Amino acid sequence: MLGTHPKGLYLLFATEMWERFSYYGMRALLVLYLTTSLLNGGLGFTESDASLLYGIFTGMVYFTPMIGGWLADNYIGQRRSITIGAIVMMLGQLCLFYESDLFFLYLGLTLLVIGNGFFKPNISVLVGNLYEQNDIRRDSAYTIFYMGINVGALIAPLLTGWIATVYGYRYGFLVAGIGMFLGLLVYQILGNRFLGDLCMLPQKTQLKEEGGEKPLTKAEKDRIKVIFVFALFSVFFFAGFEQAGSSMTLYTDKYIDRNVAGFEIPTAWFQSVNPLFIVLIAPLLTSVWNMLAARKQEPDIPIKMAMGMILLGVGFLFLMGAVWQRGGDVADEGVKANILFMIMAYLFHTLGELCLSPIGLSMVSKLSPVRLASIMMGVWLLSSFFANSIGGYLASFFSKLGAGSIFTFIAIFSIIMGLVLLCLRKWLLKKSHGVL
Repeated sequence: MLGTHPKGLYLLFATEMWERFSYYGMRALLVLYLTTSLLNGGLGFTESDASLLYGIFTGMVYFTPMIGGWLADNYIGQRRSITIGAIVMMLGQLCLFYESDLFFLYLGLTLLVIGNGFFKPNISVLVGNLYEQNDIRRDSAYTIFYMGINVGALIAPLLTGWIATVYGYRYGFLVAGIGMFLGLLVYQILGNRFLGDLCMLPQKTQLKEEGGEKPLTKAEKDRIKVIFVFALFSVFFFAGFEQAGSSMTLYTDKYIDRNVAGFEIPTAWFQSVNPLFIVLIAPLLTSVWNMLAARKQEPDIPIKMAMGMILLGVGFLFLMGAVWQRGGDVADEGVKANILFMIMAYLFHTLGELCLSPIGLSMVSKLSPVRLASIMMGVWLLSSFFANSIGGYLASFFSKLGAGSIFTFIAIFSIIMGLVLLCLRKWLLKKSHGVL
């Protein structure tokens, strides 16, 4: 599978890996940094305020890609947008490192939000543009690319979590900034060699050179509708999935027995469980899809995404098990739940993610009209804006309602939405006009 792909894919793999190292290294620390007291190197936020800010930040990170995608399609081009985004995000991490106060916190988070808007949709579109429209390698290319995302996400919390424990949170953010610098360096040095002039010009300019823009066809309009429907279900999925950085982190920190063979696992390290599972499981799942495809039994995209929703719900059932083992939402932090409940939740969330997220990236690249490629990728990522905002709002009730109520609601809702998506399968396939 690896040797059949263009070298540009591996350059984008490395660039995205370091960018995700930077983002997830920072994200693993954010809620802990906000809620830690001022005397201990944090900012002294309440859990409710920290969860709300976390939700707003992670939401805005996925709002700006629609703007960045539009700018790239019309004025800048994907290649330059990636460079701009990487520089701005690096500066954001350095602001978080520079000073532990509210001004540099908000400045740093704002720069990260803006930079991600330029970076995220355009590197995803660039992957698809390495291939012809009907190239069967595209799905596997996005799976390889997605593994790059998660290699970075796997390593980062382990390193930044350890650095933050030993030296303080600021130095964890510094390491995250260095990761972004390395990604930018790789991209700038090897970009022209492995990508040539691919996506240097905005799509609008290229279309003018080829004779001007043409109106969208009915089939293209129908396919855009399909993207929006899948994006809506992506909102439901990631509102639950992103509890990993808020309510699940808080629950792990307080109520999970993290002591293994005399060593207490740092809470931030749990952010590496999901990417570890992805790196281990993604190649196996790809082999399963390929085997089923050879037998003409591979599930179509609506079925895969519905499976993702249901598997997410199953993961939250394990978290309900942790609550039940503790005897409910008891406040005593001395009463701990078995670590396996959290591990199993991450396992099923990962299986659900692999059925939905990389499949979604490939789906958008297939269904989008060429001249709207980046902005439609931005629309897909916009679903995570709403998801993170909703997820942060839900997590803000962690202390008020108790984890059991939040986990139960998400479990039931996710499974129901998976069944609803299955009911829409025939309509979605029809409106894709043979692409899916």
